[in-house]
Amino acid sequence: RMSCIYGPHQFGTEDQGWVAHFLISALEDKPVTIYGNGKQVRDILFVEDLIDAFMLAHKNIDKLTGQVFNIGGGPENTVSLLEILEIIRDKAGKEMDISFKDWRTGDQFYYVSNTNKFKEATGWNPKYNIEEGVEKLLRWLCENRNIELPENLNPTKQIAI
Repeated sequence: RMSCIYGPHQFGTEDQGWVAHFLISALEDKPVTIYGNGKQVRDILFVEDLIDAFMLAHKNIDKLTGQVFNIGGGPENTVSLLEILEIIRDKAGKEMDISFKDWRTGDQFYYVSNTNKFKEATGWNPKYNIEEGVEKLLRWLCENRNIELPENLNPTKQIAI
């Protein structure tokens, strides 16, 4: 069972792929609507960490067969919507037009995957923290949308003298 996976090749919506959706909105100067107060917490997992988990599952298929595992960012990769928006602002170098609406029915205030069972069975741990994952997704989006990388992510340019 996977939760809140994000990364390159994702063109998200506000319901699925919301990290990509927030980043795309920032890059395109589009408004973002937050339902509730933005303090709802999620664990997010960079897609390359998910692929590592799949590879470990395949490698250990004999002992894992028939079991169910939660795969997500876990406690190490928790973030509120407001916190992820701040990270995106910093990485993208963009102010964002954020509005708030009433809570949506059934929205969870707090969700974090318990990944301990899979970690114990395989030794898996996510390699990417939130800032690293967001930056990798941002770089991919800029490259694939022909958007110039934010200055803070550009390599230092040498000035000819």
